[in-house]
Amino acid sequence: MSLFSIPSRLVFKCFGKNRVNYCQIAAALRPKKGKSTRKEAQYFSDAKRVRTVGGKGGDGCVSFLQLWCNERAGPDGGDGGNGGHVILQASNDVRNFNHVSSVLRASEGGIGGAKECHGKNAKHTVIKVPIGTVVRSGKGLIVADLATADLMFVAARGGAGGKGNRFFTTDKETSPKVCEYGPPGEDSSYILELRSMAEVGMIGFPNAGKSTLLNALTRAKPKVAPYAFTTLRPHLGTVQYEDHVQLTIADLPGLVPDAHRNKGLGIQFLKHAERCTLLLFVLDASAPEPWTQYQQLKHELEQFGGSLANRPQLVVANKMDVPASASNYEQLQQQLDEPKLLGISAKMGHNLTQLLSTIRTTYERHKTKQQMGSS
Repeated sequence: MSLFSIPSRLVFKCFGKNRVNYCQIAAALRPKKGKSTRKEAQYFSDAKRVRTVGGKGGDGCVSFLQLWCNERAGPDGGDGGNGGHVILQASNDVRNFNHVSSVLRASEGGIGGAKECHGKNAKHTVIKVPIGTVVRSGKGLIVADLATADLMFVAARGGAGGKGNRFFTTDKETSPKVCEYGPPGEDSSYILELRSMAEVGMIGFPNAGKSTLLNALTRAKPKVAPYAFTTLRPHLGTVQYEDHVQLTIADLPGLVPDAHRNKGLGIQFLKHAERCTLLLFVLDASAPEPWTQYQQLKHELEQFGGSLANRPQLVVANKMDVPASASNYEQLQQQLDEPKLLGISAKMGHNLTQLLSTIRTTYERHKTKQQMGSS
């Protein structure tokens, strides 16, 4: 039986007659083709430092018109074209900054020509970024918040085209032999940060089985090995349901004690978790006293501050296929008093269909409460 096959739709209570409800929660779809065999790991980049350089304006032209009947018809040098802008545009087509180069340059404007021919204006360089991108200046100040689709921010303006000698013609100076060079475009540095990284973020200590779980639930290919190691960069996978709703699940780097004091990945990890809507605590049920893992994880989130500790949460006990996990799971239920505790085995594929249904239900419940609070 496939990991993604769910027998039927689940029915839940609605929040009122006039409220948006989630009466029918669709099942996760079964993937139609296998995963890629490419060995290169695909990392997720949610922060990027970029340098944006606007296009140089085109130079003006020095030219004098010569006709068969008048060899001194006068100056006819055209203006140069304007340089292109570097524009950041929020789009649903991208999810991260992997495609964004460190240096973004716009095209230069064309030079002016004879017979008052103006140079060609350069096309703007439009870089698509994910919705929720926060643009900070080099000093850390927020200069743009691309929170909605198609919202644009001009990161670097191109230089204006230089004037040709025809522009400088006056009554006193009828034959100017000067023109303007096209000025360079703006050169600025920014820090791009992704505010909304994923709907579901998996939190746990190193070697709790988060990468194995992401590998079993989605088409992502995080590194999975039989020896102990920790993920250093987040990986993303997508689960698609029958009603065409997609939820993004992030495999976050492992958390260590005193992370709020910047130990290990520290603040960088907690910033990853802060941009997730739903937090999925993955505990190693085979470890001695696994309930201490949950207490330490909660403590780190509370010490970090903000609303991170108040996010909707789910707790799963992984590695239930290990013999020692059965007794630990019963004690874990008593210690946590967590009604949403779910025992799974990411390696063997046990109880993953129920986990996908619970993730969707919790996410829809949180989304409905937000709509009720805003109305």
